Amino acid sequence: MKPTKLNPPLRLLGAALAFLFCAGAAHAWWNGEWTLRKKITVDTSDTGAALSGPIGTVPLLVRLHDGNFQFPAAKDDGTDLRFVADDDKTLLPFHIEKYDSLLDEAFIWVKIPDLKPGAKTSIWLYYGNSGSRAIKADDPKGTYDADTVLVYHFSEHGQPAYDFTSSGNNAQSAGTPSDGAIIGTGLRLDGHTTVTIPASPSLEWTGGATLTWSAWLKPAAPQPNAVIFGRTDAGRSFVIGVDNGVPYVEVTGPNGTQRSPAAAPLPAAGAWHHLAVVADGQKISLALDGAPYAALSARIPALNSAAVIGGGAGDAATGGFTGEIDEMEISRIARPDGFLKFAAVSQGATGADKVLAVGDAEQRRDWLSALRTGYVGIIISSLSADGWVVIGILFIMSAISWIVMLGKGSYLKRVVRGNALFLKEWSQVATDLSVLDDDDIDKAKSLGGRIDAAAQRTMHNAPLYKIYHIGVEEIRHRRAAEDGATTVLSARSIQAIRASLDGGLVRETQKLNSQMVLLTIAISGGPFLGLLGTVVGVMITFAAVAAAGDVNVNAIAPGIAAALAATVAGLAVAIPSLFGYNYLLTRVKMVTSDMHVFIDEFVTKLAEFYSEPAKYE
Repeated sequence: MKPTKLNPPLRLLGAALAFLFCAGAAHAWWNGEWTLRKKITVDTSDTGAALSGPIGTVPLLVRLHDGNFQFPAAKDDGTDLRFVADDDKTLLPFHIEKYDSLLDEAFIWVKIPDLKPGAKTSIWLYYGNSGSRAIKADDPKGTYDADTVLVYHFSEHGQPAYDFTSSGNNAQSAGTPSDGAIIGTGLRLDGHTTVTIPASPSLEWTGGATLTWSAWLKPAAPQPNAVIFGRTDAGRSFVIGVDNGVPYVEVTGPNGTQRSPAAAPLPAAGAWHHLAVVADGQKISLALDGAPYAALSARIPALNSAAVIGGGAGDAATGGFTGEIDEMEISRIARPDGFLKFAAVSQGATGADKVLAVGDAEQRRDWLSALRTGYVGIIISSLSADGWVVIGILFIMSAISWIVMLGKGSYLKRVVRGNALFLKEWSQVATDLSVLDDDDIDKAKSLGGRIDAAAQRTMHNAPLYKIYHIGVEEIRHRRAAEDGATTVLSARSIQAIRASLDGGLVRETQKLNSQMVLLTIAISGGPFLGLLGTVVGVMITFAAVAAAGDVNVNAIAPGIAAALAATVAGLAVAIPSLFGYNYLLTRVKMVTSDMHVFIDEFVTKLAEFYSEPAKYE
């Protein structure tokens, strides 16, 4: 069997569909309501963070500024931001620590599941949706895994630090905020003021527990035994601090007090450093800026007391840390080295650009996005409630008028086709009306058997055929009254038959003109209804400007444009209705004229055939 060959139009259509399908697959878009997106690439290979060990699930800090993000294209509060995995389907949990569209600065934390070392991982940042569906989608609790039990951003002002995890370990007391920390706002410590973290089940440590504590530190000056974080409970303690620039961890338990060995002091005073303390159940390690710093062969003592930031839990007034602290986290597992190094590199002020690359903006290119972002989108978003009501009514009127025009046009097409077929057969019968004398009424109605059932169905809607039926019935009725004894019809009978035909003409004319009044309503009422919507919209716009007290063309123009949309909608209803009405009216007049002509011809032929001279022998 030879393969079927498609003709050129079908081949062209197939090629177009294939192109559209491939283009759509190559440029998949998570949601068409979002018009812009950026690709964010996380590089853990040698060209980026150079990580080779396990990392796991991490909270990724995304810094946005005027160099990598168009703040005017997003909502002022960032509620239209969405983060999607590389598959362009899976939404990633995130939360916004800071979003300032005036200063063009934002800090956003995004959950990256199972980040791979030595590879590049891409995610998508979507924005550019000004619609009502672009609501706040922050999910702080979902941003962190179940093993993270405390996260303080210290972004609060005058309020206790808020725990962004699902554990709810909010601080008991408020500290002094420090604007301009390494990531937004931090906490300023003066060596005396402390922040207390209440005891909770999620912060209860058993003997030999595993945990990870991390934070960003900025010491003000070298201090002896400055405590950054501490817990004390029944003679047992856990302390993290800095001794003259040397970070340390100290535990007090059954084996007495043990402190990590001293290493090189912090490289620069007044600089930010990432400090992490990891307990794996056998030893406690310190990591500074993502690199191993010191280790202590000790285990975490059992503690279930309140914790203190900026001093010792038992003696908060002395030995407190002086400086700034930011982004403190506590996990109940020992985080791998790759996790700590990634946090230090990706969150730091220097080196983050090597790990995180924000690509150029991509805009959705389709007619829907063009409507949303172009002039039409501005007009639609500026429409008031009354404008929507008017346009809704006009839309209904337009739908009705189009239904009438299409329905009436189809009906008239069938009428004209049926009339043409009838006149073709009638021209053969008109010369000899003897078929009307046949006793078989069906034969008379079928023009002496000239038309079959299929032709009768075609002429079913033909007014001429219906009028012909009326004439045949009248003739049969009057001949039956004479017992069929004569074929002569009196002038009075012919006049009565004509009256019946005229009655049929009126009924068929009414049917042809039915629903045409709906088009006249659309023609005359559409523009006036649209004008009403425009006037009301303009009134509301100027009333809003007067209430605001600010005469600004940017505030007036969208409202005026939206108000004028009602007039455009009214004209869009009236103009097609006007053209359709005039076209249909012309067709109706042509059919009506055919009926008048046929009635005159039928009556004339009837008078000639059924007059007395026609029956003389």
